[in-house]
Amino acid sequence: MDTSERVGPAPPADSDESGRRDDPPAARTAHAVSGVLLVVPFALLATLVLSDWPPLRRLDLAITTQLHGYALEHPIWVRTMSFWTDVFAPMPLRAAALVLVVWLARDGARRLAVWAATTMVLGGLLGPLLKLLVGRARPDLPDPVAQAPGLAFPSGHALNAALAAGMLLVVFLPRTGPRSPARVAVWLGALTIALVTGFSRVALGVHWSSDVLAGWLLGAAVVVGTATGFAVWSRRRSG
Repeated sequence: MDTSERVGPAPPADSDESGRRDDPPAARTAHAVSGVLLVVPFALLATLVLSDWPPLRRLDLAITTQLHGYALEHPIWVRTMSFWTDVFAPMPLRAAALVLVVWLARDGARRLAVWAATTMVLGGLLGPLLKLLVGRARPDLPDPVAQAPGLAFPSGHALNAALAAGMLLVVFLPRTGPRSPARVAVWLGALTIALVTGFSRVALGVHWSSDVLAGWLLGAAVVVGTATGFAVWSRRRSG
């Protein structure tokens, strides 16, 4: 049995190649609504950042100051966070995504492979573009424990980690049983990659917390949006 037959209900799966029905219209509508619901808070957050909304600025500063103080007193914590943020940086995640795309293509799930590639490329383009549009500076801390170049909003690490987590869920969840340990492992792996990677950026003082939240929201919106788009495309090609 090839990958396309095992992908299950994932939106962009090769439904016509496996003989299964595509997602019903209600499911596709729910996916589209989910994407919109993720874009709205991202847009609101970007607006608040652009307007330098005082409550958000104070919250960002308070969180960064607290975590920076802890980092200064715990060098092992800094090394741990630095190791994690390097391992799950955008470039290693993109390399892993490329391996996944090649594996899917070789295993017969060509549409799923195209979806995965499209998702990573789109997210990779949106992140730098939005950084330029918003133009937010990174935290400027006394005695910093880490350095990072470029602008802050949204966090590229958080964005790409959210994309990677979404790809793990879409590709591997359908391969697991409803209550199997494998399904729990996929969920835990995806959530850990997204949450810890984003948190590491704030813990190291190179991003504001709202930068990371924006990266998570944008990444999730891209995953849902591309999955919905490919589900509609697959249905039209098989119809």
